[in-house]
Amino acid sequence: MLKTANEKPVILVAPLNWGLGHASRCIPIINLLLLNDCEVIIACGKNQKRMLEAEFGSLRFVELPGYDLKYGKKRWLTLAKIIFQIPKILIQIKSENRWLERFLSVERVDALISDNRYGLYSTGILSVFMTHQLKIKTAFGARIEKIIQRINYKYINRFNQCWVPDFNDGPSLAGELSHPDKLTVTPIQYIGCLSRFKKMHEEVIPGRVLLLLSGPEPQRTFLEELLLQQLKFWQGDIIMVRGMPAEKNDLAVSSNIKAYNHLESSALNKLICQSEFIICRSGYSSVMDIIKLGKKSILIPTPGQSEQEYLADYLYQKRLAVRVQQKEFVLQKALEIAKKFPYMTYENIDDTMIREAVEKFIDAVKS
Repeated sequence: MLKTANEKPVILVAPLNWGLGHASRCIPIINLLLLNDCEVIIACGKNQKRMLEAEFGSLRFVELPGYDLKYGKKRWLTLAKIIFQIPKILIQIKSENRWLERFLSVERVDALISDNRYGLYSTGILSVFMTHQLKIKTAFGARIEKIIQRINYKYINRFNQCWVPDFNDGPSLAGELSHPDKLTVTPIQYIGCLSRFKKMHEEVIPGRVLLLLSGPEPQRTFLEELLLQQLKFWQGDIIMVRGMPAEKNDLAVSSNIKAYNHLESSALNKLICQSEFIICRSGYSSVMDIIKLGKKSILIPTPGQSEQEYLADYLYQKRLAVRVQQKEFVLQKALEIAKKFPYMTYENIDDTMIREAVEKFIDAVKS
């Protein structure tokens, strides 16, 4: 399906449905595409759609089933579940590639941007894969990681470009994950710190703690229950954002605690800037948000999710965040540590790299 000279480029954007982080970090990319006069179609799961519809209600959405991985109640069970679900992941990769070919046979799409969806590539159009995990960390040692990296690169090399949300030169936000010893055959472009948020001139409210919950179940709920148990007798200023855009019923908590199921970007941006401390998972999208805004954070990695465990340790060593294991988390103790922690911040993080990447991408689509 050929476009005429006066038609807008049509770009398909597809975030992975692993929590809301992949969808949230696609927001600045979609905004830039729209700013550059592109037509954007978003392919995603139901939860991601509910979140993105609040930001882009006028755009077209198409449902694309995700991997729907299940986590265990304990760390070892999560590790085991992930291993046993590998065949399911590989089947879904093939399934989403077949879905894409069917979609392209009836729809005009000029290019696509896939955030960690390995099956969304096509030889017929410019296909970009976005990931911060060129090296995938596991709990099973370097030999297994090398095997997984070969498989990872096998899929990434089917794309025309690979965008990595991190810095090539200077301080890295993801360490070994985004800067492995060996790179892909597909050209790598580092696009900087990718966040939907911007620094705001908001006065920080002393003692305010913002709890950001996210990620797959049941671990999201486990962390929420742990925090609510410790908040029963808490007298401080607490705000909780539950990361549940589909939930209609408000959570009943004490008078000094405000709980939101979900907030749009502008409202959440303001709350983060006003808060003294942020407590959240060490998912990479949350990490980029916190680092870009220069906030003091306490990270609780999801038990059994090796990427988050690595990121929390890495950022702690770089003095960018305090990290506490979920089984050891005590709110008062964690805040006492955070108040004494010598936080380091990165200055002057802007959107220059991602803006240049998107503009170059659009030029390639139009050429």
